Amino acid sequence: MKLHNYINGEELKERIRNSSEKRKTISFYTYAAIGNPQIFRDHLYLKWNSIGVLGRVYVATEGINAQISVPENEHDSFLETLDEIDFLKGIRLNYAVEDDGKSFFKLAIKVRNKIVADGLEEDIFSFAKPAPYLDVAAFNKITENPDTIVIDMRNHYESEVGHFQNAWCPDVDTFREQLPLVVDELQYQKEKTIVMYCTGGIRCEKASAFLQHNGFKDVYHLEGGIIKYSRDAKEQGLPNKFIGKNFVFDERLHERITDDIIAHCHQCGEPFDDHVNCKNKACNLLFIQCPKCAEKFEGCCSEECMEITHLPEAEQKELRKGKDNGVRIFSKGRFRKLSSV
Repeated sequence: MKLHNYINGEELKERIRNSSEKRKTISFYTYAAIGNPQIFRDHLYLKWNSIGVLGRVYVATEGINAQISVPENEHDSFLETLDEIDFLKGIRLNYAVEDDGKSFFKLAIKVRNKIVADGLEEDIFSFAKPAPYLDVAAFNKITENPDTIVIDMRNHYESEVGHFQNAWCPDVDTFREQLPLVVDELQYQKEKTIVMYCTGGIRCEKASAFLQHNGFKDVYHLEGGIIKYSRDAKEQGLPNKFIGKNFVFDERLHERITDDIIAHCHQCGEPFDDHVNCKNKACNLLFIQCPKCAEKFEGCCSEECMEITHLPEAEQKELRKGKDNGVRIFSKGRFRKLSSV
């Protein structure tokens, strides 16, 4: 019984890049009591793997958080797998705004302690009681009031390339940093109207409930996040107050919402908003790099990393031994400009 992928990741990426299969990128989440996340995880893997679903899914006792890619010809079969599960039947699905079908290359379903890492102690508040939702029309109307505080509940590298007009975008690396920071910064404005938003809504479910738990009186959050807002605004012919790109956590790295470029190359400072990972696998820094700097530094974040990529692969592997190869993030709010420029 196959419950995991055993094929090399680079091979899988190449398959997807060369595939002409039409796919839909979908995200969804729900908070629900799952008694045995491991059994639930294995059930999903068997069902979804059999119909070609790819993606990254987190399962915990508190619910499920999924970003996936589904073959168009298996879309109905996928919906049937959701309808078989009581708490997933009829769930709101967020369909990607800009989709080339290359968002994921394998299916990874992981059991976690939480579906969103919030850094909070267990049971200190009820996230089952989030603040009221706002649809696109209500969001546009309430944010016209200059006294409304609009908070971007995403990380700095997400909001750097795109955000709502006049939003407060805290300079944080993680959601767990942001929750206490927001409460602390707004402790004397608890009577103000506060509107929160994030990519697809999951972070705001907890954040809005957390603010209410901390005494904030008039809190709302954007239903379905930026993804649903952008689709609905276009379909309903309503103004779209989001500018720039929506950062996404898959192979695409972004969805273009408007043509505005509000970010800058982290190496030369020219207007640009494409994120890349440093070609030096031992570095793997996520940063913004324009075409000129990509050519100059051969896709690396520095001359040092560029020199390392010129070494034989065996030497590069030796340099990577014992190092964390996870994603590192460049933040101009915390670090000086990238070196060797």
